[in-house]
Amino acid sequence: MVKAILLTGYGINCEEETAFAFKKAGAETEIIHVNDLIASPKRLEEAQILAFPGGFSYGDDTGSGNALANKIRNNLWEQIADFTEAEKLILGICNGFQVISNLGILPGIQDRKPMRTVALSHNNSARYECRWVSLKSFSKKCVFTKGIDFIRMPVAHGEGKFSASEETIKQLNESDQVAFRYAKNPEELAKGKFPLNPNGSAEDIAGICDKTGRILGMMPHPERNIFFTQQDDWTLQAEKLKREGKALPIESDGLKLFRNAVEFFR
Repeated sequence: MVKAILLTGYGINCEEETAFAFKKAGAETEIIHVNDLIASPKRLEEAQILAFPGGFSYGDDTGSGNALANKIRNNLWEQIADFTEAEKLILGICNGFQVISNLGILPGIQDRKPMRTVALSHNNSARYECRWVSLKSFSKKCVFTKGIDFIRMPVAHGEGKFSASEETIKQLNESDQVAFRYAKNPEELAKGKFPLNPNGSAEDIAGICDKTGRILGMMPHPERNIFFTQQDDWTLQAEKLKREGKALPIESDGLKLFRNAVEFFR
């Protein structure tokens, strides 16, 4: 049985939905408080997947994801580094993406040192953005995005603007590490335009993976689009399907990311 550990703690508030999505995809799930994981770090050895859910860890009082990243860096770094080097998966969603970026898990650990090379900063709109966005999948190596070309899901963040040096972004593109970009439709990217690109991210980047494709960080929330009736336009789509004499689907596209993760171990 594939096991996923969902990290929780002060201000994290999407652990139950994310755990439900993994369970729906066929994984055994366990939600563990960061303090309990620090007390018993060997529990990580029991899992094949580690997820950092969304939320507002420590109220974002020292910047999004900074405080939790520091707590992990000071208490769990060796165990997390071991996890990244094993044939296992890591997923960071929204605040979780911020945490693993601050730790340097993404774009990738260098010499087992926690070095940050990318940032997720305040949205260009200078406000919290809660809206649905469209995403175009790019990476061919990312485990989570296998079989996904174009997908929609919601964002909910105040600090989601992806930025990095020109050299780092060049390396991400050359290493096939850009997992998702904000898009207008399946053929056209957002081109930095608001609200298609909700935060002003460089090159419309919404998510990146490491060089192995086993670690994914993304700002949009796939766990909020695992059922058809969660979609923002589901009533319109339902009416179209009824008129065509087709049955209404139960599941939605976001579940594919979690299924891909579970299937990786089968």
